[in-house]
Amino acid sequence: MKRVIIVGAGKGGSALLEILAKTDRMKITGVIDKNPNAIGLKKALEKSIPTGENYNDWINGDIDIIIEATGDEAVLDELLDKRSKKTVVIPGSVAYIISELMEEKETLLEQLELQANNQELILNNIHDGMIVINGDETVQFANKSAERILGLSRDQLKGRDIKHVISGSRLPHVLHTRRKEVNQKLVLENAKKVITTRIPMINDQERLLGAFAVFKDITEVMNLAEENTDLKEIKTMLEAIIHSSDEAISVVDEKGNGMMINPAYTRITGLKESDIIGNPASVDIYEGESMHMKVLQTRRAVRGVRMKVGPAKKDVIVNVAPIIVDGKIKGSVGILHDVSEIRTLTNELKRARQIIRNLEAKYSFNDIVGPSPEMKIALEQAKVGARTPATVLLRGESGTGKELFAHAIHNESDRKHNKFIRVNCAAIAENILESELFGYEEGAFTGAKRGGKKGLFEEANSGSIFLDEIGELSHHMQAKLLRVLQENEIIRVGSVSPISIDVRVIAATNVNLEKAIMTKAFREDLYYRLNRLPVYIPSLNERIDDLPELAIYLIQKLNQDYGRNIKTIEEAACTYLQSYHWPGNVRELENVIGRAMIYMDMNEEVIKKEHIPNLHPTANHKKAESSGVLTDSRSLKAAMEQYEEIYIRTVLEQNDYNKTQTANELNISIRNLYYKLEKHGIDKNGMQDFS
Repeated sequence: MKRVIIVGAGKGGSALLEILAKTDRMKITGVIDKNPNAIGLKKALEKSIPTGENYNDWINGDIDIIIEATGDEAVLDELLDKRSKKTVVIPGSVAYIISELMEEKETLLEQLELQANNQELILNNIHDGMIVINGDETVQFANKSAERILGLSRDQLKGRDIKHVISGSRLPHVLHTRRKEVNQKLVLENAKKVITTRIPMINDQERLLGAFAVFKDITEVMNLAEENTDLKEIKTMLEAIIHSSDEAISVVDEKGNGMMINPAYTRITGLKESDIIGNPASVDIYEGESMHMKVLQTRRAVRGVRMKVGPAKKDVIVNVAPIIVDGKIKGSVGILHDVSEIRTLTNELKRARQIIRNLEAKYSFNDIVGPSPEMKIALEQAKVGARTPATVLLRGESGTGKELFAHAIHNESDRKHNKFIRVNCAAIAENILESELFGYEEGAFTGAKRGGKKGLFEEANSGSIFLDEIGELSHHMQAKLLRVLQENEIIRVGSVSPISIDVRVIAATNVNLEKAIMTKAFREDLYYRLNRLPVYIPSLNERIDDLPELAIYLIQKLNQDYGRNIKTIEEAACTYLQSYHWPGNVRELENVIGRAMIYMDMNEEVIKKEHIPNLHPTANHKKAESSGVLTDSRSLKAAMEQYEEIYIRTVLEQNDYNKTQTANELNISIRNLYYKLEKHGIDKNGMQDFS
């Protein structure tokens, strides 16, 4: 509902008050006039509407429309200057028009009241012809205007069947359907064209009494329209409304020439009235098709069209609608929206979506490629796990796609609309892993944030948490995790109060947990908690028949990353790839295909065997590398790095690839060990990792 105040309670303001008080769409919140005896103020008080003498006390409130009814140009200018941007100010000329119309209405009502006792006299003196029929379709009454328009006397009309009087009359149809017909055109037998409205007559008991038609000569209608319609005043009112709008508006005539624009249009396009008025609709377009001309041709509105307008090449969205009067198109009106603000909001939305993606699972089971029986078994097991709330343990070599499975399990579960948190247990230093997983209270340790911090388990509440490298956890952290799985609660660092959580745990490891239990490196009770639903993901070597399909999938993925257009891989290249044992699994395969694509010419579309790097080192190189002997001449730095790589691999193998024990034996931090493993390209099994 629009909130309205009326400034000026004289004749015009009083008339407006009477009209607006009867509408449901507007609420008069105040009437202002310096004269306390103004008639409008008295009427407002009678209707319990607040009044005042100074409009400055009102215009800064929550007002949608201010109607200036004083007729004072200075008051209008001040209201326009002081109003808020959302408030529309309608000038006093509108109030004057309405007051005049109200006076005419009151005069007509007085005349009608004086003539109420002589209905036939009234009907005989109106310009409109009128015919009434009964239920038998017989004419019961016809006024003098009807006699004049039809060219028949009352005796020739009364008592006759309406179809014999007017052959094309639809009064019988209205009688039978009980539905009125408004402003219908009809050509009479005397060649006169009339516009008629036909209405059935039904009493309070829903009984059909008959029907009547009111009609007038079109020529008379045109004359009356010219006599009683002040087109200049209506145009002034429309211009005031359009100019006060914050929307950029342009209006063209039926030929597509500019008729009107408002200040908001000038502000967006940089074009003035002299540039638009009288010129073709395309004059403001820098890039795009004229929607005004399209609407004039099709008679259909268009919405949401992007184009550039004005000398500043302003990017806008355009909505255009036709102006149709009496079935004829008279022009069109267009509204322009500046998209700079829309673009800003879109960028904000993209950033928000990027943040959300970091908390969501990216992949589904459709992203896991592999028709081999081994892979189908793993997929079926994972899908069963997705449908249950049980903890899932993903097992397999490095690079087999354990994280991909974790994403898919979350996306297939009933938690898919909640957070998916990923944690690499081996990549976070032991001294901060506990606070990262379980959070901490304020003052729990030096550097703790004020107010404390939520842990990753709390962040994942109602969702899923993926714990990768679960076999690398220390005994202390294993005990903490066991409590989470048993009690469904965590305790923040520095606190003694447990916090209940509802988190689905998906764990992954490439460590032989059974052997780790025997060596006391892994808790047996935690093993049984994690191993309720194990899913073994086969290595690429175990499903080597999947390699051609995997290669095609990876080519399509890398095409997007590298901006290439590689279509396939030849059979000889696939055969060569299948002869390799793939210690790095799918991750290594992706790396090899990626390197092959990088060194291909831009116009090549098929990966051939010669594009693929050497996958089979010579036997002598392997022997020398395994014995720790440096066989080729190189700088001291290169030789030391090669020896460091060989030594780390040896210690890693001796500790059954347990990185925590390896780091302790090498007397370096776990983070430093990860750095060196990545530096030398050593994966979790101690093999060369090409990813």
